[in-house]
Amino acid sequence: MDNKVKDLLKRFKEGKTTHQEEEMLRYWLHHHNQEGASGLSEADLQKADEDMWMAIKPADKPAVTRKLIPAIAAAAVLLIAVSAGYLFMNKPENKSVPLTVKTSVIKPGGNNAVLTLASGKKIVLNDAATGELAEESGIIISKTADGQLVYTVTSEYSGKAGVNAFNTIETPRGGQYQINLPDGTKVWLNAVSSLRFPARFSGNQRKVELSGEGYFEVAHNKKMPFKVKTADQEVEVLGTHFNINSYPDETETMTTLLEGSVSVNSAIAGSAMLKPGQQSLLSGNNLKVAVADVDAAIAWKNGEFRFNDEKLESIMHKVSRWYNVEVVYQDDKLRTEPFGGVITRFAKVSELLKMLELTQEVKFKIENNTIVVMDGK
Repeated sequence: MDNKVKDLLKRFKEGKTTHQEEEMLRYWLHHHNQEGASGLSEADLQKADEDMWMAIKPADKPAVTRKLIPAIAAAAVLLIAVSAGYLFMNKPENKSVPLTVKTSVIKPGGNNAVLTLASGKKIVLNDAATGELAEESGIIISKTADGQLVYTVTSEYSGKAGVNAFNTIETPRGGQYQINLPDGTKVWLNAVSSLRFPARFSGNQRKVELSGEGYFEVAHNKKMPFKVKTADQEVEVLGTHFNINSYPDETETMTTLLEGSVSVNSAIAGSAMLKPGQQSLLSGNNLKVAVADVDAAIAWKNGEFRFNDEKLESIMHKVSRWYNVEVVYQDDKLRTEPFGGVITRFAKVSELLKMLELTQEVKFKIENNTIVVMDGK
């Protein structure tokens, strides 16, 4: 694998890789920090960075701007990600005050979750071995080698009416998980999220309850619509791909549609039908539909943080959940400052904060498990 990655990097820099090879390299870059050793020495990483900058270095260094522009050349995306973890159109001159760290390295999250069965039995999934975990109500629950949770209906029970038994999967701060439901629907859960679902779908609908954020790829079944209930709304689909962000500490519930169609229903704000590329935003008794930034909406599922004129408070909510840290502000006015940029979710938190500091609008201090946000001017 080491030689293959080095060869891909070399051929990518020379413009000789295929689209499939670029996707393979991008996947590896998103996951190498999580999986362990990267296969490249520090010298390899440093040389890749230096070679890339020599190739795309502008005639004059640009001034640091308030926004960190995410639209970048593919070579810059991949090669910067190898050595530094974060992505820019140009490499700005860093004049910000260095990040102050008074603690050990805060690492990113990973595949961590707890499954609570209808019987009350709890299974810590990150500790569970690969293979069959449990069997209840005619359902075999197993964990795959890559960490997915899979439900399989046994032939003995597949034709019988289901029992009113519900399971719940919960991710902590610093956790994420993928689950394949009994009907074949795939769900990715972001940090600090939970999904409550029946052990086996039966009757005339498939209904689950979500808290936090989840990305759904719903298996098509015209006779059994799939419904996702959150605290403030219910989404109904037949078979489609969509993302729901419904955290209690956010002011809006956002539903973003990638494929198919969904109906978003709120008891106090009415209903809306979404087309692919649209997003509904529910806040109190106000439900509106807008064009979605799909890449930003599902960046977490693809192993990225992607900010596009996003308020710092929203960004730091995501940082807090994923890195399991507390965030405090020395000045509340900083909460509404907009930022943009892209960085892998598997970078160290210090790398993400340094990216934000390049704007010179803010600076950060890490004390134990707390990030202090300060004015950078």
